[in-house]
Amino acid sequence: MAAPKIWLVEDEEDILALVYYNLERHGFKVRGFPNAEEMLTAAKGEQRPDLIVLDVMLPGIDGFEACRRLKKQGNFGVVPILMLTARSEEADIISGLELGADDYLTKPFSPRVLVARVQALLRRAVLQAEDGGNRITLGELVIDKDRHEVTISGTPVPLTASEFKILSL
Repeated sequence: MAAPKIWLVEDEEDILALVYYNLERHGFKVRGFPNAEEMLTAAKGEQRPDLIVLDVMLPGIDGFEACRRLKKQGNFGVVPILMLTARSEEADIISGLELGADDYLTKPFSPRVLVARVQALLRRAVLQAEDGGNRITLGELVIDKDRHEVTISGTPVPLTASEFKILSL
């Protein structure tokens, strides 16, 4: 199985380098973005990642607004988002989670805790699919049980009824 793809949006170069290094060291394929605008542009034309680590205090479009836009954007709505920020006020945490973030980690943070949370979010996404979910997503593979459709990178995959049943299992 391919390494999970993670998009990392962080404007502070030292934190970007630290998170990038630790995620890659644990087998993730990481793509870094210095701001939300570049990440949102990539989201319009590229394959979606398995998870996004998103700083809140970014120049231009902040992390809250980027999270809101992603959750409304087609197939990006199901991508888990981990907010990473120095803003630790209860209201900020609640805002992030209400906008669709799946977890919230405040700076300063332990790189080991960050990696553990990323792994937990990815594991939870797979378990939800395995737990009887009607839509299973594994990387670029999407199995929609309700519509009896399979896509890879958004491209439909023609399958017989038997092939679909086997793949769904």
